[in-house]
Amino acid sequence: MQQCKQDQRRQGIAARQALNPVQRAAADAAICARIAATGTYRRAACILLYAAANGEVNLSALAAQARREGKHVAWPVCLPGHSMAAAEPLDDSAWETGRYGIRAPILTRAVQWPPERLSLVLVPCTAFDAQGRRVGMGGGYYDRFLPRCTGAACWAVAYACQQVPRAAAEPHDRAMDAVITEERAYGSIDAIQL
Repeated sequence: MQQCKQDQRRQGIAARQALNPVQRAAADAAICARIAATGTYRRAACILLYAAANGEVNLSALAAQARREGKHVAWPVCLPGHSMAAAEPLDDSAWETGRYGIRAPILTRAVQWPPERLSLVLVPCTAFDAQGRRVGMGGGYYDRFLPRCTGAACWAVAYACQQVPRAAAEPHDRAMDAVITEERAYGSIDAIQL
């Protein structure tokens, strides 16, 4: 299983990095628009998304829209012990290069949101399948964090080129409520009533 997961991770990263800038920009815009059109997004008061790295779907347009609409927008901060916090920076200068070289809020200059207060959690992945299983980067941060997000819809976000017939998920890998790509949504995008 581990070898299959590593293969899917490697292939998914290669597929998303192979998109040219025009394809990537169009796909990012389509994904952000698809998410923003859902009832789950419209009802969400606090959204956890991520700073794109290594070819991940860029959700910065969605983050900007959510802030304009008065929503709270938090980003993950990787902590010791493979744990994670959801933090909303107090201003545009409250950022640092966090663990793994990923842009993250500075915790001392951010509001930390308890996982149970989040309404919508958008999760990056390297590979996914139509049943909502995902392969992440292998650190287990989201798998430890998501079970605590008891009031949130949890959606994986990926490019269509990252889809596999069956993701190499293990029992500890939390399935997503939905997977959103530029082409379609898999699962029930309004599965959780907020």
